[in-house]
Amino acid sequence: MAYGYRAIFVLLDTYRRRYGLRNIRAMISRYAPPVENFTEGYIRFITRRTGIAPEEEIDTRSARDMIPIVAAMSEIENGVAAVREDVEAGWELFLE
Repeated sequence: MAYGYRAIFVLLDTYRRRYGLRNIRAMISRYAPPVENFTEGYIRFITRRTGIAPEEEIDTRSARDMIPIVAAMSEIENGVAAVREDVEAGWELFLE
């Protein structure tokens, strides 16, 4: 599980660095585009879970921002709450 979480941390960091996507709305709109998903619902779910506004700039190198975002993404993708320790282990792998 940790390597799967590491992958999403890498992907979201790439979105910021390569494409200039700096908030939940921009990142989720790319990750789960409206042509394939209910993107607005996805964004609302993540903002409710994290307390981060859709257009608030996030730091993809900050555990405070990213661990809750990725945990919420995991929950919406898998239908069950993420195991926080697994997400944190993925974060540690991402930092290496």
